[in-house]
Amino acid sequence: MKASFVPFLIHKSFNLTYLQNTRLKWIDYLRGIAIVLVVYRHVLIGIERTGLYVPSYLVTANMIFYSFRMPLFFILSGLFISSSLIKRSFGKLAFTKFETILYPYFIWCFLQVTLQIIFSSYTNSSRSWIDYTYILYQPRELDQFWYLPALFNVTIVYMLVKEKLKPPGWLQLVIGIVLYYLSRYFNQISMLSDWMEFYLFFAIGDVCSVFFFKAKTQKLLGRLLILLLIVPLFAAIQFYYLQHTEDYFLADLRGRTEFIFISLFGCLCMFILVFNIQKTNLFSVLRIIGVHSLYIYVMHVFVAAFVRILFMKVFLITNPVILLPAGIVASIVICIMFYNLLIKDGPLWFLFSLSRKPEKEQIISKIKTA
Repeated sequence: MKASFVPFLIHKSFNLTYLQNTRLKWIDYLRGIAIVLVVYRHVLIGIERTGLYVPSYLVTANMIFYSFRMPLFFILSGLFISSSLIKRSFGKLAFTKFETILYPYFIWCFLQVTLQIIFSSYTNSSRSWIDYTYILYQPRELDQFWYLPALFNVTIVYMLVKEKLKPPGWLQLVIGIVLYYLSRYFNQISMLSDWMEFYLFFAIGDVCSVFFFKAKTQKLLGRLLILLLIVPLFAAIQFYYLQHTEDYFLADLRGRTEFIFISLFGCLCMFILVFNIQKTNLFSVLRIIGVHSLYIYVMHVFVAAFVRILFMKVFLITNPVILLPAGIVASIVICIMFYNLLIKDGPLWFLFSLSRKPEKEQIISKIKTA
């Protein structure tokens, strides 16, 4: 590979010039934070499944991130649903969501299960033909992929309720609370339980969108003093959270109620953090990661598995303290480069879209459906 080709790869994959006036910084930052925490979890799980001893502090950090990571994703999606419905009809928006969320789910789920079966002797996953059926009804069994059908389903159901019944915001929250508590009774079919569990957070995003988009709100929450004051409270709440098992927050009625408040406070802290960050240009790489969050989400398990196997089998490196950051960085960087070089304007465009679109049209489309 010529030396001059390396700067080209970096510029094409990590170029932010077209984003300066077309996207909201704080949204990209939030998506960047959320997807980094997702990658952290899955790289860590991959290491744990090899049987290596993982230091407790790495596991503890994962538990902390778990308390707000996925609710944050759904809140972010809910922020834009009302404005999207104003710009597009229900039918057009539903098709857009199918093309950008559910279509990649089917494609990449099939690819991942197939590769895990083919390379079963090298990976730490145990797959068979039965796993293909999980794509339709039990996505929780398919590693990270459950999020995509959950997001699609909650978006469609929420839009239907909003368009047909036209309920006030508070009623959407009530519906979300009811679905949240009922979701655990549908765990045998996670295609149902997943969207039910996160409907509440999607509704919170919609209801609070007017509040968070106000410049006055961002200025208030973006004060450094607010950030410094909220850090010890975040630490205290997380300390309480860590005193309980994951089952307590998943199955116990009191635990599920507490989890709502713990996760929402964690999300609020992330909003406060990014409103402070966006005043600087010190973390632009986080924006790049946020812009590519969907592509990283879909592809990172492939890359993480390859990097882990490479380090352990070829370089004979088995220290989790090295494997974890190496897996995280490699997963993020390689996914971004793969998308920009081979998918966005390349021959593999069909892996994320039903129709090929010119780069400018892709940018405009992402802005409209953000």
